[in-house]
Amino acid sequence: MELSLLRHEKLRPPLKWAGGKRWLVPQLWPIWRPHVSRRLVEPLCGGLAVALSLLPRTALLNDINPHLINFYRKVKDGLETSVPMENDRELYYRHRERLNQLIKERRWDTPEAAQLFYYLNHTGYNGLCRFNKAGLFNVPFGRYTRIRYAKDFQSYRQVFAEWEFTCEDFSGVRVERGDFVYADPPYDVEFRQYSAEGFSWDDQLRLARWAASLDVPVVISNQATDRVVKLYESLGFTLQFVQGPRFISCIGDRRGPVREVLATRGV
Repeated sequence: MELSLLRHEKLRPPLKWAGGKRWLVPQLWPIWRPHVSRRLVEPLCGGLAVALSLLPRTALLNDINPHLINFYRKVKDGLETSVPMENDRELYYRHRERLNQLIKERRWDTPEAAQLFYYLNHTGYNGLCRFNKAGLFNVPFGRYTRIRYAKDFQSYRQVFAEWEFTCEDFSGVRVERGDFVYADPPYDVEFRQYSAEGFSWDDQLRLARWAASLDVPVVISNQATDRVVKLYESLGFTLQFVQGPRFISCIGDRRGPVREVLATRGV
């Protein structure tokens, strides 16, 4: 087995993330293998399941969720946890209130905010990341019996050293000649509120057209709804269909297995 696939077994994503594509890596690896010397660009990096599995030497990892990117940047800088972390309802809602206060004060980019986001992510209901229209975190307390919280994130610092983390709309990501792009937009389903802005069908269209305009190898994964399949076919992508696992809905229940599409160009 390749070294990257051996190493990723020991370095799991530091955050819980609904819709993570760790399960898809066996299908992505043969596509990535000829391009391992390239920089990996993810315009919608989410929980880093793919990046931490493929382990590129260099990467540009972007997401529109500023709390997610703040956490990764602080981990890269040597984040250690100092705020209290317990699986306790009262503490959870105090920490949620504190994070939302920092958001209101536009201080969401601090080490404290990164720690609170990590805590809420691990303690909140089903590991959901959800914000209301005002941009405030609104996931309720979870139902876990035991939670193991990290005290530091040193194991990620060496990997993150040559990775750049940015926070902007995917259309602003600076793709360069020699890059390899992998994008995993939120599923084309009703719940897409991973950020205050959400992710609409218009955003699905923008992403597909943006990806089709790039002159580098591109891979897009999404749920294989009829309109998603028609969209990528119309833009000249090659489609491969795979069966995905169950996924968590907006109300926390587990839906059935989904049919996933891998749309590729230039690979």
